[in-house]
Amino acid sequence: METIPVQNFNLVIFGATGDLTRRKLLPALYLRDLAGQMPGDASIIGVARTDLGQDGFRQQAKEAIETFVDETHRDPERLAAFLNRLDYMSLDANAEDGWPDLAERLDHAQKTVCVFYLAVGPQFFGPICQRLKSVDLSGELCRLVVEKPLGRDLESATALNAEIAAVFDESRVYRIDHYLGKETVQNLLALRFANSMFEPLWNAAHIDHVQITVAETVGLEGRGSYYDAFGAMRDMVQNHLLQLLCLVAMEPPARIDADSVRDEKLKVLRSLRPIEPSEIASKTVRGRYEAGAVDASTVPSYKDEPGVPEDSKTETFVALKVEIDNWRWAGVPFYLRTGKRLPAKISEIVIHFHAIPHSIFAGNAGELVKNRLVVRLQPDEGIRMHLMTKDPGPGGLRLREASLNLSFADAFDERFPDAYERLLMDVVRGNPTLFMRRDEVEAAWKWSQSILTTWEENADQPKPYIAGTWGPSSAIALIERDGRTWHE
Repeated sequence: METIPVQNFNLVIFGATGDLTRRKLLPALYLRDLAGQMPGDASIIGVARTDLGQDGFRQQAKEAIETFVDETHRDPERLAAFLNRLDYMSLDANAEDGWPDLAERLDHAQKTVCVFYLAVGPQFFGPICQRLKSVDLSGELCRLVVEKPLGRDLESATALNAEIAAVFDESRVYRIDHYLGKETVQNLLALRFANSMFEPLWNAAHIDHVQITVAETVGLEGRGSYYDAFGAMRDMVQNHLLQLLCLVAMEPPARIDADSVRDEKLKVLRSLRPIEPSEIASKTVRGRYEAGAVDASTVPSYKDEPGVPEDSKTETFVALKVEIDNWRWAGVPFYLRTGKRLPAKISEIVIHFHAIPHSIFAGNAGELVKNRLVVRLQPDEGIRMHLMTKDPGPGGLRLREASLNLSFADAFDERFPDAYERLLMDVVRGNPTLFMRRDEVEAAWKWSQSILTTWEENADQPKPYIAGTWGPSSAIALIERDGRTWHE
């Protein structure tokens, strides 16, 4: 795999002592340095309120890399060199003190790319942007990366975007969704637009329906109070699942560049048919896990998790039937589901093609199964095409399903960069193609808002499901009443 070095840069991580920095950002940056992608003068400055100091931050980074980077990719000399890139500042986002010191450390900000990564809560986005502006750290070479949650409804998302836009031009704002940095997600674009065999079939005339599943075995992982304020709809559907839907459903862009791709995704979001209050019961399912067993371990119910209030009405599972009102997808339902404490950790997109119009085979030849294209994001990234074929051997023509399997691990004998590795370097390059634009975020919230509002007005409790199962029985009914079934 060819590694192309990026230009010199400074990366400032606000929230440097947080879980995201420890689990994802520091390991990703180390691996990019190990791959030779970071120039010698590139620097990383951690910023947080904790009085940690440079040595403390470097020790934290060392422990994070030893914990979250595979042993085969740890090189003591390269790790020591990476740690020497790290600096640290104690800084309060809501205080005036310390910001001139940050500007002094970045005194060449007008000549070098400066990336400000806000790995903090959204309530700090506006104050940090204003402080950066006050010390002249918002110029043309300064870029801002923000993590979800990007609001909890349309109104708050719009206000958040306005706060950011008051300081940073949209072209320098990178709203990160790590799902868009996954190798398989980008391969979905290659599959559709670099192969002549798929695009003619990518429409309602040939596709029966589409399923998108993002399943997790984990629970709240100590984030009970945070998660209870959002739930599965806000935490997963409004961003990750709708972004995957857009990549499946969008029209071919004129070219693979930031605005062309995001223009087509926006058209999909604006074409989503609103789910009316009268349709909520038949097209949406909210669930919440009860005590059960996951991976042979007994786990508590959601309401017994630390930080979850007794009167919580938050969902941990969502299933939706989504329809797109345009020529390509008229009559093709998209079934989305996501949840915590499910039987397996799986993220995949399954394209179900129509059945053949007429079978020429005898009744004893075997069941004719519809063709399916499975795009697996995790685990075991790859693409699998399920086809009908003849069962080998004499004694008549018997049919069975077989698969053409493109497993990335088997096909490519190399390590693929993690999503954060790719996306961080894209920010340095100034390539926003895989990041969400402001109008995309607000369009996704606008569609989601009507569902959330109806749920809140109905005040119904989420349907219970046992941890370690595939959600409430009503999620099965959601798809089976249409004569279809979930892909397992």
